[in-house]
Amino acid sequence: MWLFLILLSVPLIEIALFIQVGGLIGLWPTLGIVILTAVIGTWLIRQQGALALSQLRTSFRELRDPAEPLAHGAMILFAGALLLTPGFFTDTVGFALLMPPVRAAAYRWLSRRIVVQTMTFGEPPRSRPQPSGDVIDGEFQEIAPDRRDPDRPSGWTQH
Repeated sequence: MWLFLILLSVPLIEIALFIQVGGLIGLWPTLGIVILTAVIGTWLIRQQGALALSQLRTSFRELRDPAEPLAHGAMILFAGALLLTPGFFTDTVGFALLMPPVRAAAYRWLSRRIVVQTMTFGEPPRSRPQPSGDVIDGEFQEIAPDRRDPDRPSGWTQH
């Protein structure tokens, strides 16, 4: 229900703001502002997106949890969509999401409300008692000695 209310209220807010701003400064300056915010927003999205991608690569390289850089990247992507949507309200929210402190606060707020479950592929790890001291745990398979003539080639290098 709340999504329906958002989808209904955002266009109404935008229409009201267009009427108010257009009445104050006129049609062409209003359209100029909308186009200017789209251009500036696109430039900022590229800058912030490159930074978020760099942070994501760093988290992968250092084997850290990539959740926060991924969330920042998703918020930057959402901000880009908002900035390319004509309107003053969506531009305001989009520019706000481009500010790192706002994204950090949004991430903290979202991380308290989202439950993360893990998923693994392949065999689940077996729990074994940990050996102590100099014991090395391993598996082996005994291979019968080869009865070949040691002066002949092994066969590995022949086609």
